[in-house]
Amino acid sequence: MRMLLRGAAALAAVVTVASLTSGAAAHPRTGRAAEAAGTVRASAAAQIPPGVTAGVAVYDREAGRFTEQVDDSAQFRSASVVKLLLALDFLWDRGPDYTIPAADRARLEPMLRGSDDDAADYYWSTYGGSAIIERMTDRTELGLRDTAPPPAGYPGFWGYTAVSARDTVAIYRYILEKAPAPVRDFIMDNLRRSTRCSATDHFDQHFGIAGAFDKPWAVKQGWSGRYAKGTCGAQAASSGTQTESAAPAPRAAAAVDLSRPALHSTGTVGANDRSIVAVLTLHPVGTSYGKAYTDIGRLTRSLNVPGAKRPAGTWFGTWGEFVNVRRGPATGGDRMTQLPAGVEVLVGCQVRGEVVNVPPYTNEWWAYLPQYGGYISNIYISSPDNRLPNVPECAA
Repeated sequence: MRMLLRGAAALAAVVTVASLTSGAAAHPRTGRAAEAAGTVRASAAAQIPPGVTAGVAVYDREAGRFTEQVDDSAQFRSASVVKLLLALDFLWDRGPDYTIPAADRARLEPMLRGSDDDAADYYWSTYGGSAIIERMTDRTELGLRDTAPPPAGYPGFWGYTAVSARDTVAIYRYILEKAPAPVRDFIMDNLRRSTRCSATDHFDQHFGIAGAFDKPWAVKQGWSGRYAKGTCGAQAASSGTQTESAAPAPRAAAAVDLSRPALHSTGTVGANDRSIVAVLTLHPVGTSYGKAYTDIGRLTRSLNVPGAKRPAGTWFGTWGEFVNVRRGPATGGDRMTQLPAGVEVLVGCQVRGEVVNVPPYTNEWWAYLPQYGGYISNIYISSPDNRLPNVPECAA
């Protein structure tokens, strides 16, 4: 198994029990100055990991009310969540049958499913850039209150569009409840087909909603900042670093934080898209993708989301970089993808397989990850025991 491993000292530091039952969250809420100022309603359940800044909104469409609102009017840079507005702008007033030309379908589908940046660049440059956002905020049907174009000095950077959690809910409510049926069906069908691996930069984008809940769900995710290069997919790269194409270092102060790494999970959960969920997060500078992925997962799992189905299994931390997820419990099995470094994973069961040696450790147990449909060696799970506690053995 080809993997780049941390030294023994680092291993000793991380090999501790770090499991969470499905739906649990490990950290208390952080203080919220905005709440003290009377500008936000308290959350019933949201647990925000230390160091994370979050804007959260969960809207129950069946009951017609919010179940979670934490700093829901706070502005965040949108990253790829703005692609919802790019798609809506293009589809607006397309005619009675809303026919989508083949060339545009070939761009829009990967933009919505795999968060393709090249497609977003095309629509941003072709249809007016910031004027797209101005058109969207002018449309009373959408009811956007906190959305704004990128700040002065960044006119070409669609990822710097400002959004809030409550505006994100408003966008989904428009798509589901007001948009013409062909627009609603096209956008939501593509979001339901979200691919685990992003189309452009090979990041694993099934964090937050996609990791916290079983299907049915539909998601549009976003990330922005300097993270280690994405490793998602059988042929993903295994080294180097990457900065999102639309995320240069800020040149001047802006109302929206452009410096801290962002990770956002938005979409719908449950039958008939019952709940709309928007979780927008910022993380300390230098946070790894795996750590941010884990933190937004914990936060999302803590939320009160009506209609959601929680996946069965136990959450564990992992260690090491470029840990392979294999189709079977052996190093010769087909590689399905590689985990973000240090990410927390859901373990469904475990089985004896090929013995793996990472001196001074040896382990013959492998963990089955149901959300990936594959296995990793237990040697890379943060637990002092070779056989994970309270995890059943896989059936034959």
